[in-house]
Amino acid sequence: MFRKTLQLGVGIALGFGLICGQADDLTAQDDGAIGTDVSHLNAGENPYTTAYDVRIGSGIFERSCSRCHGLDGTGGERGPDLTSGFQRASTDAGLFNVVRNGVPDTEMRGISQNRGDQSVWQIVSYLQTLSGGMRVDVPGDPVTGAAVYAQNDCAGCHVIDGVGSSSGPDLTTIGNRRSPAELASDLTDPDERVQPQWWMMNVTHNDGTRVEGRRLNEGTYSVRILDESGRMWSFEKRNLSQSERLENSTMPSYSENLSDDQLQDLIAYLYGLIRPLDG
Repeated sequence: MFRKTLQLGVGIALGFGLICGQADDLTAQDDGAIGTDVSHLNAGENPYTTAYDVRIGSGIFERSCSRCHGLDGTGGERGPDLTSGFQRASTDAGLFNVVRNGVPDTEMRGISQNRGDQSVWQIVSYLQTLSGGMRVDVPGDPVTGAAVYAQNDCAGCHVIDGVGSSSGPDLTTIGNRRSPAELASDLTDPDERVQPQWWMMNVTHNDGTRVEGRRLNEGTYSVRILDESGRMWSFEKRNLSQSERLENSTMPSYSENLSDDQLQDLIAYLYGLIRPLDG
C-alpha cells in the first residue's frame, strides 16, 4: 500500500496558543481514567498516541474546547487557531501542562482535576494532529495533482477556497494541518482516523420519518443531524424507533483506484494548500 511505502522524516513544529477554558466543565464520567501514572510527563513522553487515543482526544476537544477554538481547531471568538502551531509549549509535556493547569491571567483555564492524566495526554495527541509539522519536500507534481483532484470529483465533498461541497472537511489550508504521510493515510485508509464531527447518523422516527446525515451533536437524550440537503433535524431519542451511528468515513479509499504516481501528485497538490503567509 502506498501509505506504507511513503517514508518521510516529518518534525513537529510546536508552540501553544490559548486553549479556551471550557475544560472545567469536564467530569470524570467521560473517556479516560483518573490517577494515571504521570512519570511519562517528567520524561516528556506521551504514552497515549494511538489512533484510538487521538479519537478519544478529539471527542473531548469537541465537547470542551470547540466553543472557543472551533470544531476543527481553526479558531473562534475567544480562542486562537490551533492548526498552525502553538505558542506556549515546545514539547508534549509542555502541552500537557497548559491543558492541565491553564495559562495564568488568560481565559484559558486548566482542565478539571477530576479528569485523569490519560485524558489530558489524549487531548495532546489530538492537538498534535491539527498541525502538519515542519514543511518538507515531497515528490509529485501539484499541477497534475490538481487534475487528479478534479477528475475524481473531490469537490463533490470538499471545499477549496469556497469552491465545492461542505459535506466533508474544508481543504483550503489542509497543508497546514496534515503532513504528507498523514495525507497518504487519509487517501488510502480513510477509516483509520475519523473525527467525531464527521460521523454519520441513520435514524427512524416513531412516525416513520427516516433521516440520514452528519451527526452534529449527540447527547444522552437527543441528537441533531444535518442531512445532505443542508436541513437540520433534531430528535428526542425516546421518539426514535431506530438509531444507528456510523463511525466510518464516507470517503472511499484510493489505494486501488489511483496509481502511486497519481497519489504522489495528489498529495503534492493537497500539501501545497496552505495559508499565504506560510508559503
